Amino acid sequence: MDIHLKRVLIPAAVAFVSVLVLLAVRFVLFKILHKWTSKTKTRLDNIIISSLRLPSIYWCTAISIYIGIAMSEMPVKYIHYLNEGIDIIIIFSITIAVANLSGKLFRNYVESSNLPIPTTGLAYGIIKGTIYIIGFLIVLNVLGVSIAPLLTALGVGGLAVALALQDTLANLFAGIHILMEKSIRIGDFVKLESGQEGYVEDITWRTTRVRMLPNNTVIIPNNTLAKSIVTNYYLPEKRMSLLIPVGVSYASDPEKVEEILIDEAKKSVGEIPGLLGDPEPFVRFIPGFGNSSLDFTLICQVQEFVDQYLAQHELRKRIFKRFNKEGIEIPFPHRTVYVREEKDWKK
Repeated sequence: MDIHLKRVLIPAAVAFVSVLVLLAVRFVLFKILHKWTSKTKTRLDNIIISSLRLPSIYWCTAISIYIGIAMSEMPVKYIHYLNEGIDIIIIFSITIAVANLSGKLFRNYVESSNLPIPTTGLAYGIIKGTIYIIGFLIVLNVLGVSIAPLLTALGVGGLAVALALQDTLANLFAGIHILMEKSIRIGDFVKLESGQEGYVEDITWRTTRVRMLPNNTVIIPNNTLAKSIVTNYYLPEKRMSLLIPVGVSYASDPEKVEEILIDEAKKSVGEIPGLLGDPEPFVRFIPGFGNSSLDFTLICQVQEFVDQYLAQHELRKRIFKRFNKEGIEIPFPHRTVYVREEKDWKK
């Protein structure tokens, strides 16, 4: 009983106490670092600390196991296995730390430098997945497993996997193609071929998520999106032309109508959010001669796609009030109907 206690229970107790002490030290240290980072302006220290928060638990565990082994009198065979386990824990934790750190640094760099690179879930997943694969290969090397035969087997089995996951791989490579082409980016306002329109929220390894204006989400497979006709209202730039059709009576003076429309549009710049004054608003006598009215088109610029709704709302109200003030009639469609009596047909 004494030998068993000395070889097993005491080292286990030492390892348990060690992990409690190390976790307590870790808790205090992270609390101090959190207060320090809250006073700094840079986000780099916050990213580093958040990336090390989970792996540090594994490091405390590995150190505690190592201390317990040093205090034990276990056979060399078992100590070798435990040391390999410690190595795997350390490699696994370092892999997690590097993967989290590199992914967050990439996202922070792109966001802070305003580069035209989408920080999507797909790009983030590719970076982390590559690091995890490297860490897995290192673990296999530590365990003495030859990587070359494994790669050969994966190459042969990859053909079968590729056939079984055709749709998944098609969506994956379509997502990569969308990211590389940069025709659709995170935050862009797009209109799909099927008619839905909204903001691109994320491009993942399988789907693209578009948040519509009613706050609903449309989920489109990347392969389907790559084959569709998509209108991107943010390319080549966000600003766009706003065309407002206006019809007036045939008794109206076209020159006066044009002057009123331009005047109201110019006065609205700075008062209506999103309405731009450069280039200046202008009017075209298009479509021209309608069935019941003279049809004009007021053309102005708005900051982005969604600004057109408020701009149209306010401009139409102002134009209507101005027309009433100036005595310009907005006609309604009318038709002349001729009624013949039955005797007229017999003639």
